[in-house]
Amino acid sequence: MIEMTAAPPRPPTDVQALAEALRPALLRLSRKLRRESQALGLSPLDAMLLGAVRKKPGVGVSELADFERMSRPSMSAHVKRLEAAGWIVRQAPDSDDKRRVGLALTVAGGKALDAIRRRRNDWLARQLTALSPEARAALHAAIGPLEQIAGELT
Repeated sequence: MIEMTAAPPRPPTDVQALAEALRPALLRLSRKLRRESQALGLSPLDAMLLGAVRKKPGVGVSELADFERMSRPSMSAHVKRLEAAGWIVRQAPDSDDKRRVGLALTVAGGKALDAIRRRRNDWLARQLTALSPEARAALHAAIGPLEQIAGELT
């Protein structure tokens, strides 16, 4: 018996077709990774805000709101909730602008963020082990272009 195998799908050369094929896969993957933070009792927005404060200590509420394209009052409410949970603290007012108060991650906030990242990485590593070495190599090769598309947003 001759076994017939289908040829692997050819990559789209049209950028619109590539975008149409890539977008749903990225969205599904992003949703699955976000669910991993929810299992620890943090929303995806909580995780993003903790990560932003870790990446840029002293960031202000207004800057976070602009970054996330949220209203300042909405972001202020999120920040107050994270502060009440003990994950972030407000720093002393800025010496140049007394109205501006920066944010910093607490030890508890750092531990929560580390737990989220560990859980997400563990989940992703389990998924990667199910792939062939060739598929893992293809994903590794895609990291640079995906980071280029994402820019400095993450």
